[in-house]
Amino acid sequence: MQLATHSWGAAGGPVALLVHGMMADHRTWSRVGVELAGRGYRVLAPDLPGHGRSPRAADPAGAGAYRLDAMARAVAGTCPGGADLAIGHSLGALVLERAVRGGLAVRRAVYSDPAWRTEPHDLSGARAYKHATREEIRAANPRWEDAAVDDEVRCLELWDPETLAVLRPPPGLPGSAPVPSLVLLADPSERVPPDGQERLRTRGFALRTVPGAGHSIHRDDFAGFMAALSGWI
Repeated sequence: MQLATHSWGAAGGPVALLVHGMMADHRTWSRVGVELAGRGYRVLAPDLPGHGRSPRAADPAGAGAYRLDAMARAVAGTCPGGADLAIGHSLGALVLERAVRGGLAVRRAVYSDPAWRTEPHDLSGARAYKHATREEIRAANPRWEDAAVDDEVRCLELWDPETLAVLRPPPGLPGSAPVPSLVLLADPSERVPPDGQERLRTRGFALRTVPGAGHSIHRDDFAGFMAALSGWI
């Protein structure tokens, strides 16, 4: 499947792959993409199936697109030469981890508050969020810049809530870190509780927390997010 992909930076530099979370698209990475491009990266940010301008599963070309393995293969196809750095947020972390496990060549991987839930979770609220107003988005995310709220409105318009199917059943924690891997966590993280964090450490993942940040760390605290990447970018 051909995914719609946004890019920042000039060709020829090290490649950074950014994979967004559920309900979002490449817009969520606007500030991060510009920052990484300023550091010399060629940044690629695909829209996952059912998000942004990428195909929907209802499209014949998108058959099976809402399976995690299919999403991972589609993302890997946007970066056939691999990446020096890859960052995935929430659902994007699930997709990225699956892509790396499937052979995507990545030198360093960062998983931002990954949706590695181990227990069933009620997704009805996420489905209803499809129709959130700008005022409701602002109320739910008081730390976001106005531009991020505006982007979220547009992302929700384009999002297919049937993509929630990839979170059933809960994916659980990955078994190991085949490449150097950093997990950034919200404070506190609802997706990776303390017992899960300890298991990740024993499986080879480095962990850092961004104090006071919610699930969307890079939009809640951009400076804190970038600071937490010290040594990884």
